[in-house]
Amino acid sequence: MRLVVLDGYTLNPSDNPWTDLARLGDLTVYDRTRPDQVAARAAGAEIALTNKTKLDAAMIDALPALRFVGVLATGYDVVDVVAARAHGIAVSNVPEYGTADVAQHTISLLLELCARTGDHARAVAAGDWSRAPDFCFWLSAPVALDGLTLGLVGYGRIARRVAAIARALGMRILASTPNRQGDPDGWRDIPALFAESDVVSLHCPLTASNARFVNAELLARMKPSAFLINTARGGLIDEPALAAALRAGQLAGAGLDVLSREQPPADHPLIGAPNCLITPHIAWASLPARKRLMATTVQNVAAFLAGKPVNVVNP
Repeated sequence: MRLVVLDGYTLNPSDNPWTDLARLGDLTVYDRTRPDQVAARAAGAEIALTNKTKLDAAMIDALPALRFVGVLATGYDVVDVVAARAHGIAVSNVPEYGTADVAQHTISLLLELCARTGDHARAVAAGDWSRAPDFCFWLSAPVALDGLTLGLVGYGRIARRVAAIARALGMRILASTPNRQGDPDGWRDIPALFAESDVVSLHCPLTASNARFVNAELLARMKPSAFLINTARGGLIDEPALAAALRAGQLAGAGLDVLSREQPPADHPLIGAPNCLITPHIAWASLPARKRLMATTVQNVAAFLAGKPVNVVNP
C-alpha cells in the first residue's frame, strides 16, 4: 500500500517523526507540494495525506488509484469531499487534537487587544516609561473583560473551551449555531449576536454557504468598542470589508490567526490595518498538539486499512 504525505513539514519540522505511519505502508513524505506537483507525486498512491495542499475535483479525477484521503487537520475544506465520495474515496480528518491550544490562542489574542501587553513592553524598552512624568503610563487604557459579553459563532469543542475560560474572566456567553447543544447564557441568530456582543469569536467550519459571511453589513452591527476574533478559517471574513471597518472605527480591533490566503501577499488589506493583530496560523502548532494530530492520523490510516474507517467526513 503506497502512502504519500503532500505537505508534512508543519506537522513534523523535525520533532514529530513519521515512524508509526511508515509501519503501515510504503511511505513518501514531501515537506511541501506545489499545485502543479500534486498529480505526479500522488500518482499511484492509494492513500494521500494533506494539510493545506488542495485536492479538488479535477485532481481527484486525475488520481484513479486513490482510495483514502487523510486531512492533517480538523478543517477539511482543502478536499472536495463530494467529488471524493463520488469516486468511493473516504476522507477522514482529525476532529480533536488542539482544542485547548486553539482556545488558549483565542484568549491570548483577546487579552492582547485588551491590554496591548506587547506594545507596552516595547514602549518600556524604548524608554517611554523612564521619561514618563508619573509612576505609570499607558498607550491606551486596558479593557476590563469582567461583565462583557462574548458571542461565539459555532459552539463545538473549541468554542465551549473558550467559553469556560471567558466565564472565569467574568464574561457572559452568547452563542449561535444550527445545533443548539450546550449551555451558553443565551442563543442568538447571527445579526443579533454581532450587535449584542462586546467580543465576537468565530469557531465554525468554512463552507460554500458561509464564505465571507462576516461582511460590511454584519460588521456595521458591531459596537464601536467591540473586538472580532478569528481562529477558525480566514475565508469566513470579507477581509477588505473588515479592513475598511477598522479604518472607519466601526469596531475597536480584530485578532486573527487565519487569513483567506496563506501565506498572505505583502499588500493584503489587513496587514497594517489599525488595531488588527495577525498571527501566522499557529494556534494549533504546539508540540503536544502536533503529537496528538500525528497519533490520530496513524489511527485513521490503520482503521481504513482494516476496512473500518473512522473520523470520516464524507460518509
